[in-house]
Amino acid sequence: MNRAVLILIIALMGCALMLVTSQQKTRMLFAEKNRLELQERRLNLEYLRLEYEQRDLSKSSRIIDLAQKQLHMSEPKQDKRKYFKVQE
Repeated sequence: MNRAVLILIIALMGCALMLVTSQQKTRMLFAEKNRLELQERRLNLEYLRLEYEQRDLSKSSRIIDLAQKQLHMSEPKQDKRKYFKVQE
């Protein structure tokens, strides 16, 4: 009888330790999940900001303005243009 009680106490202690370990793992995984969700939100905001910036920088009016002001480029005159036909 004493031996059976001792075995049940040891089994109960083992189960209690496994329960505490699994709860700790659950808490750690939940904290990690929350951290990753926060990082995902930050990255989504950064992505949206970069998309907006890319659209703004790629507008043709901005490109033409920069070409004229910084590179001193201008549209070629009509008599300076050459057209080529592509042979198929």
